[in-house]
Parts: sequence; C-alpha cells; structure tokens
Amino acid sequence: MNSIDMRLNPLFHRAGFEKNGLFELPMLKKVNLNIDNIRMIPLSKTKQNDTAEHCKFGVHCFEDDYRMTSLYNNPEKSLRKLSQYAFLCTPDYSTYSDMDIWRQLESVAHNRWVGAFWQSRDLIAVPTISWSDKRSFDFCFDAIEQGSDVAIGMIGCKNNKKGFLYGYDAMLERINPGKILCVGNPFKEMRGNIIIIPDEYPRRAVV
Repeated sequence: MNSIDMRLNPLFHRAGFEKNGLFELPMLKKVNLNIDNIRMIPLSKTKQNDTAEHCKFGVHCFEDDYRMTSLYNNPEKSLRKLSQYAFLCTPDYSTYSDMDIWRQLESVAHNRWVGAFWQSRDLIAVPTISWSDKRSFDFCFDAIEQGSDVAIGMIGCKNNKKGFLYGYDAMLERINPGKILCVGNPFKEMRGNIIIIPDEYPRRAVV
C-alpha cells in the first residue's frame, strides 16, 4: 500500500462520525436498555455461533487491552460474531494515572470510535466510561449523549477508592446517565440508578 492508498483508507482518517468535545471525539448516541434480567459475558468468552441462551446476554470489555486490540485495528472482523448478542459495551482501553495523558486520550478516542462504528452498523453499543485522575476529566466524559445508559467496571478501583469516587461523581455530573451497568460490586457511596451485573468470570486485577 502506497502513501496515497493509505490516506484514502477510511481506517486511516477514522472520520465520518459526529464529533464532540475539545478533542472532537466520535459521538455515541444515547442508549436506553431494557433492564429485565440483564446478564453479561466478557469479550473473551464470545464465540461464533454461540448458544441461544448466551446470545441473550450483553458483552462487556473489562479485559486486558491485548484482547481488544482487533476491535479497533480490524473492526469488521468481529462484527458477525458480536452481532449475535443483545448489546455490546465499548472497549475499556486502559486509562491508568501513570500513563502519559496522550495515551489516556488515545484510549478514550479508541473507545468512542469503536462504539460509533458499532452503532453505525446498527448494533446496540453502551458507552463504557473510565477515568484516571483529574487530568483525564478534560476528555474522558466527552462524546456521550446526556442521559445515556453507561457501563463501568470495578476491577482495580478498590486500591484507590477516593480517586475512583471523585471521578464517578464527575461522571454523574457530566453525563447524567440513565442506568449505570456496574460489573462487580459497587461502593456503598456510589449514587445513581446502578444495575449490579455479577462478574461471572472474575479475574484478579493487576496492581
């Protein structure tokens, strides 16, 4: 592929979606799920031609980053498999506070782009929200339509409860989410319409 071909490749520019925020992130449309008996499986447990029972589940992406790389790099590849499921939560690419801020921004941008791509293919894509410290607040809550259902994960946050709750309250203020799908056990101080999703395939957090 020469330089002209590269520049004409849609996956080079990643354009075509409505943009929002200081960094013009791809905008995710509002999602309002039916909460009756919501169950979820992690991305790594999805498979082609899954069972009818599993296909009633949603899919979350609270996984190691390497398991989600292809969702951004080769987004068409997994469409047929993922379209079987009731809904998808956008990839939880890492936003650790010890990462350079440009890397955290990149992770959030990839999260939003994958979600916008899924929505453009008529899949139900629930925004997954993550943050680190206050520096990330300049972008980590952008490009989510007000009142949308969102997803959060509790893996690893037990080590910095105060910081997590600070970001959580900022999320409530900025997004005003409808329902909050919480994979794992929430802190008792967390407010909002929280729907606890049992982590049926728990893994240990990397600390």
